[in-house]
Amino acid sequence: MKIGFIGLGNVGGKLAGSLLRNGFDLVVRHLNKDLEQVLCERGAKVADSPSQMATDVDLLITCLPNPAASVAVMEGEDGALNGLGPGKIWAEMSTTDESEVRRLGALVSATGGEPVDCPVSGGCHRAATGNISIFAGTERATFEKILPVLATLGRRILHTGPLGSASVLKVLTNYLASINLASLGEALMTARRAGMDLNTTYEAIRISSGNSFVHETESQVILNGSRDINFTMDLVVKDLSLFQDIADRVAVPLETSPLLLSIFKDGQHRYGGGEWSPNIVRRLEEACDEQLLAPGFPAQMVDDEPESPGHEVTIPRG
Repeated sequence: MKIGFIGLGNVGGKLAGSLLRNGFDLVVRHLNKDLEQVLCERGAKVADSPSQMATDVDLLITCLPNPAASVAVMEGEDGALNGLGPGKIWAEMSTTDESEVRRLGALVSATGGEPVDCPVSGGCHRAATGNISIFAGTERATFEKILPVLATLGRRILHTGPLGSASVLKVLTNYLASINLASLGEALMTARRAGMDLNTTYEAIRISSGNSFVHETESQVILNGSRDINFTMDLVVKDLSLFQDIADRVAVPLETSPLLLSIFKDGQHRYGGGEWSPNIVRRLEEACDEQLLAPGFPAQMVDDEPESPGHEVTIPRG
């Protein structure tokens, strides 16, 4: 299967690298030509346009920062829709708006192609090793066609239902992760001001009912001081806004979500949209005139689990 990959940013570049590492015939495209060159040096080819890429490949993957970027790639001049057709699959790996992915998916289906939304979850460090989790929303027959590729890109693959369902679940899980990040900052600062050793506090949370994936990753880069989790304030605000939009559309009167969104919008305003999201703790550091730092924590997360073949997750039905 020949694969095209558009979007080689923090996540996309690592996913594309996994495809090359596992021997796939890969064509890439990105606005930053230096990022294209990194993968070319490992054996990838570069497409002249999204349309040309879609014409030449069997599977087109997009992994882009926001819905507007996906629209530009798919519907713009020389857009990918011009090259899609029967026998081709479009896999949207961006974290995006479920209504927009359904709209674009309908356009793909009209060409005879097959659309999938398949965002990833689990952190950039796991995207690099093929150990990330992947949600996939599509028809079952299409899922089975693409599963061997998804099982190369990730370890746990969940068929979530029809097109768009994966995008709903992705922004939901990112909402939960963001709540956890904000609450960990509050917990760590409260411990600091209460005179607790932060290394001890980290371990207490880790072995307790308060532990989480976010604590075992983002708390470490917070305490190191790098705050580098390869995820920005802009991306958090985008994902929280998408989640709030879904809740508004289905008339769920959320209470925590609007507050959380306001916290991260404030962080975005204070520190810039490109600032790493764990630096949301700076708001508390400044308010308390204290720093959340402790020795012995890494500057970046590294996945130390060996790469292993992915598999479909079985959904318990009782």
